[in-house]
Amino acid sequence: MFVRRMYFVNCLLPFVFIGFLISGVFWSSAAERDPLQPRVPLTLLDEVKTITNPIHSTQENIQRGKELFEGIAICSQCHGVGGKGDGAVAVNRGLDPSPRDFTNVEFHKARTDGELFWVINNGSPGTAMPKMTGPGMINEEQAWYVITYIRTFPQREGETMP
Repeated sequence: MFVRRMYFVNCLLPFVFIGFLISGVFWSSAAERDPLQPRVPLTLLDEVKTITNPIHSTQENIQRGKELFEGIAICSQCHGVGGKGDGAVAVNRGLDPSPRDFTNVEFHKARTDGELFWVINNGSPGTAMPKMTGPGMINEEQAWYVITYIRTFPQREGETMP
């Protein structure tokens, strides 16, 4: 009996523990809640929807947005490099709701650039999304480049990200 218990403790228990750890890391993020629900307060929504992106969608501007998304803007830490809301922070901390899935075509049809800009500037109430503009963060012009890049995710879903 003692030998059997020691075998379990020394040989099998570590694998059981590793299994729980792996499942917690890879399956701990919560589902995106209400992907089509606006995150801008309803009292501001009509006004915010009229705001347009001053940055044209050119390859150069998209590349600049990508560099910001993956770099100083730190978007990819939560939204993931592929924009699916599966970044390391989202997965490891089990954010609930999970960050927006930017590959969702319906999300892009429902949300305006002005709404995305408002969320970047103010954060997203009821989520872990903080305000991302200001001292030590990106500025408003850089936010527009990030939005220009985010808008490319639905077209690239299924592509291998570099």
